[in-house]
This record gives sequence, C-alpha cells and structure tokens, in this order.
Amino acid sequence: MSIISDKGVKILRVAFYTLGCKVNQYETQVIRQRFESDGFDIVSSNDISDIYIVNSCTVTANGDRKTRQMIRRFRRNNPNAIIALIGCFPQAFPEDAQILNDADVIIGTQNKSQVLNLVKEHMASGKRIVSILPHENHESFEKMSVSTFYERTRAFIKIQDGCERHCSYCIIPTARGPIRSKPIAELEEELKELANSGYKEVVLVGINLSCYGLDIGLRLIDAIRIACSIDGIERVRLGSIEPELLSDEDIISLANLDKLCDQFHLSLQSGCDATLKRMNRHYTANDYAELVGKLRSAFPNAAITTDIMVGFPGETAEEFEESRKFAEEIAFAKAHVFAYSIRGGTPAATLPNQILQSIKEQRSTIMIDTVNSTRETFLQTQVGQTYPVLFETISHDGWVEGYTPNYSPVKVKNLGEKNDLPNSVLYVKIVEATEEFCIGVLD
Repeated sequence: MSIISDKGVKILRVAFYTLGCKVNQYETQVIRQRFESDGFDIVSSNDISDIYIVNSCTVTANGDRKTRQMIRRFRRNNPNAIIALIGCFPQAFPEDAQILNDADVIIGTQNKSQVLNLVKEHMASGKRIVSILPHENHESFEKMSVSTFYERTRAFIKIQDGCERHCSYCIIPTARGPIRSKPIAELEEELKELANSGYKEVVLVGINLSCYGLDIGLRLIDAIRIACSIDGIERVRLGSIEPELLSDEDIISLANLDKLCDQFHLSLQSGCDATLKRMNRHYTANDYAELVGKLRSAFPNAAITTDIMVGFPGETAEEFEESRKFAEEIAFAKAHVFAYSIRGGTPAATLPNQILQSIKEQRSTIMIDTVNSTRETFLQTQVGQTYPVLFETISHDGWVEGYTPNYSPVKVKNLGEKNDLPNSVLYVKIVEATEEFCIGVLD
C-alpha cells in the first residue's frame, strides 16, 4: 500500500494498465509522468496499489472484456483502491462503462490529460466522477508531451489523433473523434526533450498517422522532416500508415531523409478487392501492390509489414485464398493476422453471411503459416548485410538483442566488457537467420 516519506507524508501508490495501440501507450506515459511529478509512487500493476489507472482499448469486444477483467481484478487486490477507467471504451460505449460499479473515475478520450485532477477531485469528495466529453468538429489536439519513455530505448510520440475513414468494421471514429494534429512547434519541442533524455530512436504514431496535418495545413512529410532534423535523434520510424494516402512525391521525399527507417507498416486488411469493398477500404489490391513496388524501388532493403484480417462477413473460401496468395506474393517481412470479430455499433456487425468461428480460426492458422514463411525468407535475405543496430536488452542467456533500421530483430552474443550495449547503436554484420531473428557479430 502507500508509503511514508522522510517527512512523515503519506505517498500514494499508483499503477497503470494499458490495452491497445502505441497511441494508448504514449498517453499512459504522459499520465504516468504527471502523477510521478506530483509526488505519487509508481508501481507495477501486479502490485497492491492505492490507485489503478486502466487505459482501455475498444477495437474489439475482446478488448472490452479484458478491461472489465482488469477492473474486477484490481478491486479484488485492494477493495479500498481508487480505480480510474479511461480511454476508448468509455468514449465509444458510455452506458456500458458507467455500469461498471468498480470504476470510481470514468474518463473518455477527449480529456485524458485531466486524469490526475479528476482522481484528486474524487479523493477529496469521495464522489464518483464520470467525465466523458463528446467529440466535436474542429476540436484541437489535446496538448501532451513526454520527456522520457520508461523502460524503453525508443520513444513513441503521438502526433495525430482521430479518424474519419469509417471502415465498416471499425468503431475508432466514434471512440477517437475527428482528425487533429500536433502543432509543429510542440512536436519540435518534445523531440528535443527526448533527444536530451538520450533517446536515439523515435516512432511517430497516430490513430490515422497518414492524415497528420490535414486540419492545420500540413502533411505527414512535414512532421517527418522535423523529426529527422533534431540533433541526437539518430532514427525516425513511422507507425501504421494507410496505403492510399502515400503519394509518389512523398516517397521521393522520404527516400532523401537519411534518418528515416526503411520499415513501412502498410495496413492491408485483405488482399481481395471484393472484401476490401465490403470493408469500405479506399484502395484495391493492385493499388497496394503498386505502392509496395514503389517503396521497394526507393528503399531497396525495405521491410513491408502489415495487418491482415480473415473471416470478414461474406468472405468466401475463394476470397480468402485470393487474400492469402496476395500476402504470399507481397512477401511481407512481418504481418499481424487476426480474425474478424463483431464490433457493436459498426455497419459490419449487421452484414449477412457472418463466418463461423471454427472457419475463422482455420483461416487464421493458414494465413499465419503463409506470413511466417515470407518472414523467414525475408530474414534470410539479411544474411551478409551490415547494419547499425539499436540494442535494447540483454537476455538471461547472454545475448544482446536489438533492431536494424528495417526492424529486423538481431541477437549478438554479449562480449563481456560491452555491458553498456543497450541503447547503443553499433554496426553489426548478419551471419545467420532463424525463423524469428537474425544472428550477428559486431563489425
């Protein structure tokens, strides 16, 4: 529970539990930093704590289930704790969130930065607080920044929020609201803070990163250029981007930025045009393939990574096989494969010809086998190459692990006196590749 300071002041303990995307992870770090600056003691979510902050994800119904489970678990851990539920779940489904009686403070996505103040307000009044503000057109980007990203050697920076693409399966436009972008001056200031804190790599993330700047007269390339201009930042990596929003001019500009990592996570979802149309995606499989070709021409050793959904309503066996063959032909360096799950409040939830769970599981297995094979092939192509590797961790068996610019995982045997390898960027020659990672030697 709480501890007593040298001056006899009770210090409350606060634990954080984050579900979902890297934007959520960034926002949790912002909130954590504010609690820490205010004198709270930050502890693991596995510890008994005075305050628990649950930052929720509502992309799938399974995410909502995990949120409920964690709230119940924290209440069992400490019946007297203050539990705050924040984020996408209460914003998208406020009525469902408010019936969770174990949550003392409930906040949506529009005012996450007020978590500390609202928790303190609850502590003072003892009254339950529900603050789920509606998203509005033309709302501004909520000011947030971090100077450190705890226990990580790369830092995420949220530069964009909201989405207006309205894919038929997705609740995120409801949960996150309209497009809004971080002002360039604030981004530059935050980047400099992170560089001063010793971070060598930053990852620009957003709910729909490709839409950065549409509300403030800028484009994503403007934010990337600023990030690449900061002294001390050696690498700039991009989060997930929408394929139809990357122009030929953008690709030429990106190829001229030496600090930009040559890994591109292009959200695919399906390699079948009929399925893409039902999903309300805004490109065809051929559009996607042409973009990949242009990126590989501009970045010869680029890693193309993606997300693939199987079992979308109406997906026939032939459509699934079309998507599988497309994934095989693109030869992804890595892919996250997941089965469609019904998300209430979306058009896809009411589509006919919903797919049986057993069929979705079977298709997931087949697609995973396909992309695992293309990943293994990609890693084999790295053998003989020499890369700057950002080292991150030392494993218990003496291997130091890190990543190349194209996000190939690399292991190097610890060399004794090189115990300071984590957070170092050193050149490594790849001498071997397994199904999951590369093995290298310091060059």
